Amino acid sequence: MSDKRFITVHKDGRLSGFKIIVDSKTSVNYLFTWDGYAGEMTVLLDKGGESVVTPLDVY
Repeated sequence: MSDKRFITVHKDGRLSGFKIIVDSKTSVNYLFTWDGYAGEMTVLLDKGGESVVTPLDVY
């Protein structure tokens, strides 16, 4: 496990795309999307509207 606060666990795309990022302190997953120079980040939610939390020992 890295000492970094945020860990990219999935990335798709180059000039536009998305990343799934995990906070190593809280295990909460975030979705970061971008298109050119514009980007946006939000908490990744499950179908019940709750934050997706991934145990860090998975990585």
